[in-house]
Amino acid sequence: MMCKLLHMPTNLAIDDQLLQEALEVGHHKTKKDTVNEALKEYIQRRQQRQVLKLFGSLVAEDPIDPKAFRRR
Repeated sequence: MMCKLLHMPTNLAIDDQLLQEALEVGHHKTKKDTVNEALKEYIQRRQQRQVLKLFGSLVAEDPIDPKAFRRR
């Protein structure tokens, strides 16, 4: 049952020219491999954007004094 949920067939209207170009640029053997790789890259980029938004919003703690740290 779980396998059916993870591998659900999907019909998509994908631009043939974009898919062909991605297939060639990515050196993939199949359209499926090309789309899966593109989705992975898309997810990674979006996650990286979220991380980049955090820069500058984090409050830095006071610098650690190495001598005081060793005395603990």
